[in-house]
Amino acid sequence: MADEPTDPLAAPATGTLTDRKSHRPEGESLNSFQVLLLLSVFVIATCGLIYELIAGTLASYLLGDSVTQFSTIIGAYLFAMGIGSWLSKYLDGDLLRWFIRIEILVGIVGGFSAPLLFVLFEYVASFRVVLYGLVGLTGILVGLEIPLLMRILEHQLSFKDLVSRVFTVDYIGALLASVIFPLVLVPQLGLIRTALFFGLLNVLVAAFVLYKFPQTRPYRTAQGVLIGFTILGLLAGFALAERVMTYTESVALQDKVIYSQSTPYQRIVLTSNAREMRLYLNGNLQFSSADEYRYHEALVHPAMQANPRARRVLVLGGGDGLAVRELLKYPALRTIRLVDLDPGMTQLFRQNELLLKLNKRSLLSSKVDVVNADAYTWIRQDTARYDVVVVDFPDPSNYSIGKLYSTAFYRELDRVLAPGGVVVVQSTSPYVARRAFWCIAHTLQAVGLRTFPYHVHVPSFGEWGYVLAGRTTERTGWPEPNRLNLPTGLRYVSPLTLRDMTTFAPDMAEVTTEVNRLNNQALVQYFEDEWSAVP
Repeated sequence: MADEPTDPLAAPATGTLTDRKSHRPEGESLNSFQVLLLLSVFVIATCGLIYELIAGTLASYLLGDSVTQFSTIIGAYLFAMGIGSWLSKYLDGDLLRWFIRIEILVGIVGGFSAPLLFVLFEYVASFRVVLYGLVGLTGILVGLEIPLLMRILEHQLSFKDLVSRVFTVDYIGALLASVIFPLVLVPQLGLIRTALFFGLLNVLVAAFVLYKFPQTRPYRTAQGVLIGFTILGLLAGFALAERVMTYTESVALQDKVIYSQSTPYQRIVLTSNAREMRLYLNGNLQFSSADEYRYHEALVHPAMQANPRARRVLVLGGGDGLAVRELLKYPALRTIRLVDLDPGMTQLFRQNELLLKLNKRSLLSSKVDVVNADAYTWIRQDTARYDVVVVDFPDPSNYSIGKLYSTAFYRELDRVLAPGGVVVVQSTSPYVARRAFWCIAHTLQAVGLRTFPYHVHVPSFGEWGYVLAGRTTERTGWPEPNRLNLPTGLRYVSPLTLRDMTTFAPDMAEVTTEVNRLNNQALVQYFEDEWSAVP
């Protein structure tokens, strides 16, 4: 009788499951071949989830509304993986060769997905088609990997051991990806380099399998050349990633990018031209140095006039220090506490000389206490009381920000107000997003606060709205012109402009809206509907 084949891939593909199991006792130790392929499972599982997270993050960065984008991206990706798993049954013959080919393709498609999408965003009219096409292709290729590896290992392990070990390693890899993506990869590498790095890992798995197992000798040279060129391309992309990002941001933002940084929370970009500097967070304009004084004077001084005895102030958001700059024009203030989520933001505005000139070194003042924390969590634990609270959050473009405009959050604001205290909330454009603006006012009213809406014209943004609120026996607002005590040197706010701020034209007048609660997030829907209609 001839000896049984020693090649681990040469075991016959015929026979019943019972026949194969009788020669593969459960719980048997792994040989080197099995260990190496299970390690490959770990790597490709990590890579697969990283590509999914990159697509969701990139979609929310470019298209907004992170909950919708992540939900649809994850759904499309998992559906595509299911298609890939179904298609795997049609791969026959040399399974190791198929595995190597697929790993190379995953490395190319997944690795170059982020830079390609960033570059195409400004040039392709139907960007979502490209986005979901790449997500679908990546998902199909990733879906092919695990079934293919299980078929390679099916003659090496009992069925129970095969399933338990492959999926255990798969899920551990997914856990690793979910932890390191927000904590390490995005802040340290950014989306483009992260995609390219994991594309490189996929190709290295292909190279490892190609040169580790003797069964690959007949096609080793041809596949090795392809792997070599792919690695060079990925490494070149990795080296040029910052240039690619700067180019795409320059095209999108039209000005020279003078600073860019990806933090665990957002993408910070500063641009400059002969007239102004502009700050963008996740692609959304936050201020222009040419006219930000209008926005910040209108945000701060009406509230300070409404409570002229203010000594303690809380600023939520506003990590650029520009609202704090305006507050420091009141010498009677004793303390200003700034709570901003992103230490990368506050650090930038405490160190960069151009920005220090803009905010008058406000964040370095001995009166200012900077806290880097999530405002929603932090305020629920705060036991202090404040005379004025300045809320300078980004617009409610997604649910994670929308919660900061909800009744749950405003009840906490009411709780930390000292007697006679007031709160002012930046409230988007009453002209462009009329329902969103009045929804914020109605939500403040829903927790028992009296509201005093007003608006200003900021050239970079157009008409912009604010809501002043407080729990007083009389209507919340600022004093009559002859009782105002405005600081000297203001460039926009004056008794005359304060009077004009309170007049709303018919196209901005109050409309009926829902109240924004955590369980409905009506504000985000209003905001998305109204701003998406802007050409």
